[in-house]
Amino acid sequence: MNTDCSWLIENARLIDPSTGLDRIGRLLVVDGRFAGIDTSDGDVPAFAQRWDAVGCVVAPGLCDLSTEFGEPGREEDETIVTGTTAALAGGFTAIALSSNTEPPIDTAASVEFIHQKGARADKCRVYALGCVSKLQLGESLAEIGSLVEAGAVALSDGPRPIENTGLLRRALEYCGMFDRVVFDHPEIASLSKGGVMHEGLEQLVLGLSPIPAEAEDLATSRDLRLVEATGGRLHLTSISTSGSVELCRRAKSRGIHFTTGIYIANVHMDDSMLRSFDSNCKVSPPLRSQEHVDACVQGLRDGTIDIISSGHRPCSLEKKMLEIDAAPFGMIALETTLAQVITHLIRPGVLSWCEAIEKLSWNPAKLIGQTGGTLEVGKPADFIIVDADRKWNVDATSLQSKSYNTPLNGTELFGMVLATFVNGRKRS
Repeated sequence: MNTDCSWLIENARLIDPSTGLDRIGRLLVVDGRFAGIDTSDGDVPAFAQRWDAVGCVVAPGLCDLSTEFGEPGREEDETIVTGTTAALAGGFTAIALSSNTEPPIDTAASVEFIHQKGARADKCRVYALGCVSKLQLGESLAEIGSLVEAGAVALSDGPRPIENTGLLRRALEYCGMFDRVVFDHPEIASLSKGGVMHEGLEQLVLGLSPIPAEAEDLATSRDLRLVEATGGRLHLTSISTSGSVELCRRAKSRGIHFTTGIYIANVHMDDSMLRSFDSNCKVSPPLRSQEHVDACVQGLRDGTIDIISSGHRPCSLEKKMLEIDAAPFGMIALETTLAQVITHLIRPGVLSWCEAIEKLSWNPAKLIGQTGGTLEVGKPADFIIVDADRKWNVDATSLQSKSYNTPLNGTELFGMVLATFVNGRKRS
């Protein structure tokens, strides 16, 4: 028996989106697996460690599908060690790494490299997303069979959009043979090229180059038509416009099967934040106007949007110190995503705890066919303990990520992750 992996969590508010559980109870973990809820004292092993979680929420560990690290190739931005440490601090027990490394994850060897580095870091679960196209050039399909055999959980050229329509169609058809999802960041790059922020009144006043909403809407429409035609598996990683939300809502009402994600920044931040000319507010998709934010929130509320992702994209201080036109897109978010959800969605009553954890944990884990998102007996004990009412101020310099590029520095948020467990082991 392993005492490090056996726990009795008492007096907690237990949340399990897989069963709709939301009540005060106690959770038993034995040898790294969930062993029961509200079990009698006689069934609790004497060696189990006890944690009185009164006033706290206990939920399945979070799973992120849109995580970018620098390794290999851009270790100055983030390494797998620093990134997974940040993930644990934010309550993520599993992450799927984007394929835009240098070189990209387009070979079996590169998938194996990611898995080996993740295992060596020995923190949260690390999965690899393989490239849809060779070298992410959008010209020819990568060796998808080899990538899947090596363990790629899905295929994506993210954050680059798959602009080649014929290539995307073939990818949807081919990946269906391997029961793998194709991730696409919906964007017509020829429309957004050179853009810095959302096209609108704020952009006109600030005089920055525009990124029109139509660049996303047209790509979303194309992607939905292709998935309807092919019957393939598609995940739109990051919608952010009212047009995309409405297109997805209508497609789902017609019975088309696909999933939709949104980055946490597009849930509650709008383009007025660019008035500061803070390059940390330059993200992709761009921060939209409030009407688009409101439409996305409604999409979360009515189930049009299935998954909330961090959109974690670290950039070294030197890169973000450039003028906003020249600075790269991206912000870090693994350590703040849950607190942002609590502050801006759960506390205002937009989502219940069960609905929020479903979008942060259960749905993403199901999509890539991996463990997680549940407190079911017998499953690996990946879970978090959260003090949902604790207030804290974001201090970029004290975060675990190697980069500091967050526009939330100094912002007050609710919700502190007290502990993150992977296979029953307390990892943070």
